[in-house]
Amino acid sequence: MPLFFKKKKTEEKAEEKVKEKAKEKAKEKPKEVKEKPFPEPKARRGVKTGEAWRVLKTPHVTEKAAALSEKNQYVFKVWPRANKTEIRKAIEDIYGVDVLSVRIIKVPRKQRRLGKVQGWRKGYKKAIVKIKEGQKIEIMPK
Repeated sequence: MPLFFKKKKTEEKAEEKVKEKAKEKAKEKPKEVKEKPFPEPKARRGVKTGEAWRVLKTPHVTEKAAALSEKNQYVFKVWPRANKTEIRKAIEDIYGVDVLSVRIIKVPRKQRRLGKVQGWRKGYKKAIVKIKEGQKIEIMPK
């Protein structure tokens, strides 16, 4: 046999107030919202803005890359669709150096195995950038 309890008067009054407020809000006309244009993004001091982030991924830090840096050549991992002219512009924009030449190497993916599990190590594209004599790129901040 189900038991039904009556709601307390305070609960009934609270529900009525909520319903009344909802009706009042429905009657009110919504305020007109003026469209404000987005402000222009401000360039930070010392930071070059542009499309360089679409080209360069990271500097490629290895022993061989460190040896090449003594010859004014620096190695960067780049996105697979990047070409030499885009890489040249990105390096010049970010680091403020004069690029003499860009060489691109496409490292293929390789098959790897750990026990019974077989998989692939990712391939990547890297660029070796030669800059003007006397200029320097600080890859690893001291």
